[in-house]
Amino acid sequence: MAKRKILGTVGVNILVWILSIILITPLILILINSLKTSEAAAYMNLSLPQSIEFSNFLTVIKKGKLDTAFVNSLIYSVFSVLLCTLTSSMAAFVLSRNRSRANKIIYFVIVLGITMPINFIALMKVMQFLQIVNTRIGIILLYSSTQTPFNVFLIYSFLGKIPREIDEAAVVDGCSPLRLYFSIILPLLKPVLITVMVLTFLNTWNEYVLPLYYLGNTDYWPMTEAVYNFFGMYFKYWNLICADIVLTSLPVIIVYLLGQKYIVSGMTAGAVKG
Repeated sequence: MAKRKILGTVGVNILVWILSIILITPLILILINSLKTSEAAAYMNLSLPQSIEFSNFLTVIKKGKLDTAFVNSLIYSVFSVLLCTLTSSMAAFVLSRNRSRANKIIYFVIVLGITMPINFIALMKVMQFLQIVNTRIGIILLYSSTQTPFNVFLIYSFLGKIPREIDEAAVVDGCSPLRLYFSIILPLLKPVLITVMVLTFLNTWNEYVLPLYYLGNTDYWPMTEAVYNFFGMYFKYWNLICADIVLTSLPVIIVYLLGQKYIVSGMTAGAVKG
């Protein structure tokens, strides 16, 4: 029995290693070719570069306007994270603590947004009416609204683990609703809020379709659009394209590595009771 268990564990580890190698190979391929000359990178293989060309990254930043695109992506991601986390947690708190029939319907409608596709024509009409097409505030609101349903669902489930007695004790002590939320509930939501913040940042940084439709001014384009634009101009120079992809992916990888330990715990914390 013990031997069979050991063999099973070894088999699972081997399978995990194989899958990890398969998944990480494209990343290694891009990183290696980003350090090659244009002639060597044309073959797109895993051979190590004869000379490391760090100048590729400087060329990409200068010719691809990545400095502007990076600032845009940072603005969109940071403000989307702040706005979406605050509004989603407040909505989830109200809907979770006051489970009236009307609130259950509202919660169902919000969560339904996870599966419903975006109607780009209707959304364009709404944004034109509000005069926020091709604006930074408009794209931030879009990013926040599209990710709110999943975030509300996640926080709502987590709140089911927090005893209502905490709320009642705070109210008895004279705590107002806003103070109850910010002083009592919000600190208890730290694991799931970090999960929401990391996922919102990653999704916002990687979003490609929404800026393409609703940001006509290239000065407002984020990193994802900058990569697309750069590829159109320098599609023959794979070393520069790979360097562009590396610079675009680097912030996402850093944020994920910093917040990865919270993601699983935050997503599974409300799985038992909700």
